Amino acid sequence: MKKLRNLALTAGLLAMAGTSGCTAIKSYSEVDALNDAQAVGSPFTQALAGEYRAFANSELKDMFDYPDALHFARKGLAAAAGEVVLPEPVSDWNLSDEHIHEISAARGRLIVAYDLGGREAAPEIAAKAQGKFDCWIEGQEENWHDSEGNMACKDEFLKFVAELESKIQPPEVVEAPQGAFDVDPMAPMATENAMYLVFFNWDSSKLGTGALNVIDAVADEVAKNPPESINVVGHSDTSGALSYNQRLALKRANKVKDALVQRGVDASKVIIDAKGETELLVDTPDNVREPANRRVNISFN
Repeated sequence: MKKLRNLALTAGLLAMAGTSGCTAIKSYSEVDALNDAQAVGSPFTQALAGEYRAFANSELKDMFDYPDALHFARKGLAAAAGEVVLPEPVSDWNLSDEHIHEISAARGRLIVAYDLGGREAAPEIAAKAQGKFDCWIEGQEENWHDSEGNMACKDEFLKFVAELESKIQPPEVVEAPQGAFDVDPMAPMATENAMYLVFFNWDSSKLGTGALNVIDAVADEVAKNPPESINVVGHSDTSGALSYNQRLALKRANKVKDALVQRGVDASKVIIDAKGETELLVDTPDNVREPANRRVNISFN
């Protein structure tokens, strides 16, 4: 990545040098703009803008690394504008195989913490963890050996990501009422008690292989024991806006209905509803990607 940025910067400096002479190399408007920016957005994006401000200035003024100073200043400006900026993609950097595996695992660990609500639970710690991760990967590309500089960033990252993980509250485990599952496992299930669950990938209404298998089973049951009506209720997890999740849940329910109709189920018997993120199968905080909550419930009347 650095080689590409160096080539682009060199070309730009040569072009500027033709009109403005030796002063061209002193003009780095993105870093200046970040220094002057008033960060907005969430507590996380504001804190992250501060991390990138410090990093970009260090790269420019201490390390004289002009391409990376501009790169991280641009990330800082995006964060200051309220955008959620992700940690550096590992594939963008020229690393040894050994470091690719280690840094990929570290990035995955941070993303999991984010998905579990880390940005919201501890925004400043999350921002520091991301800043140190980007510092680590940038330094690792420059020196494939574990130099003092990138080892310091790595150690800081590991400290902050561990602290971040400690701030995340796992979903509360709700115990079932006593006797809730005291049923005869050999007795056939009444049609009205049957419940089928169709699960979806994050931010998707596409029916995967597992979902289609469930829908096949529902269609077979309806053919053998036709119910008066079939309830198809869409749900989402808590990641994203309420209004968006309501629409996504309805879209999921309609996808399931269409698949049932294609398998011979009478469309007039299918009742569609959507609950969005209001009736969670697994109770989570807001903005948490929980696979069990991304579902459609199918039941019979």
